[in-house]
Amino acid sequence: MEVYHLSYPHHLFENEHNNAYSLAIGFFDGVHRGHQEVIKKALEKGKELHIKTAVMTFDPHPSLVLGGSKEQVFYITPLEQKIEILKELEVDAVFVVRFTSDFAKLTPKQFVDSFIKHTNVKHVTAGFDFSFGAFGKGTMKEMENLAAGDYTVSVVDKQQLTGEKISSTRIRAELKIGNLEEVKELLGRPFKLTGVVIHGDKRGRTIDFPTANVQPTEGQYTPATGVYAVKIRVQETWYEGVCNVGFKPTFNNPDAKKLSIEVHIINFDQSIYGEEVVVHWYKRIRSEQKFNGIDELKEQIGKDKLVAIDYFNQI
Repeated sequence: MEVYHLSYPHHLFENEHNNAYSLAIGFFDGVHRGHQEVIKKALEKGKELHIKTAVMTFDPHPSLVLGGSKEQVFYITPLEQKIEILKELEVDAVFVVRFTSDFAKLTPKQFVDSFIKHTNVKHVTAGFDFSFGAFGKGTMKEMENLAAGDYTVSVVDKQQLTGEKISSTRIRAELKIGNLEEVKELLGRPFKLTGVVIHGDKRGRTIDFPTANVQPTEGQYTPATGVYAVKIRVQETWYEGVCNVGFKPTFNNPDAKKLSIEVHIINFDQSIYGEEVVVHWYKRIRSEQKFNGIDELKEQIGKDKLVAIDYFNQI
């Protein structure tokens, strides 16, 4: 799979091999089941037309450029992870368009001329609510009107789960309350977080439950505080585990708000500091809570571990 980074006006696509493309277009944060339907339709059209299939996405999030967000934006799937998922979906190319102030000012026609026609796109597939051009004025109907015979257009209807639209906004809302089982259904796969194992306070070993303290890759969304059944990949091997996201109130000053992600890896006893790991999140077991002492904490972690083992035995 080829990855092309495009920006306006200086770094536009030069199609050295003169490939024609069936294009799926959208921001695609999460690459959830609704997004996957758009990409699937683009792949089908590519096969029908005997051309390659590409996905066009944008970076960074438009709200960072347009001033709508004064806080750091956290992604369900940061760009690197998004590209990995698109590779698994077997698209031929990814166009990453740099979202800048100049890009945001393009009229719908300028966008189509520069980023659709210039990239030799012969078919465009997008969701029913995709918009483009300055102030999002370009609709999919306008995408079709601007084609002038150079490409055709498909629009994918709203995709729903349990009667509600599948969307990145909905997934973020579920992550915010820790409903990882619902997130898994919406994504079509477990929520994924990557990071590096760093040194913590090593208190877990003193209570017989050593943990891997995971520092997440910057910009990733972290689920709500609580205790979760997870799987963690260490050196290409997957292990079951129990993860605590929170502020360790049993030991820490409640005013010292430093969030930690600690995974107790079941049946594992190796030093893995510095290792890059992947955590897949499956089920929230309970809320984070403060205990009256170490013995009470140890007893509860033991129960959490049994819940996680039982959960994974059943799926």
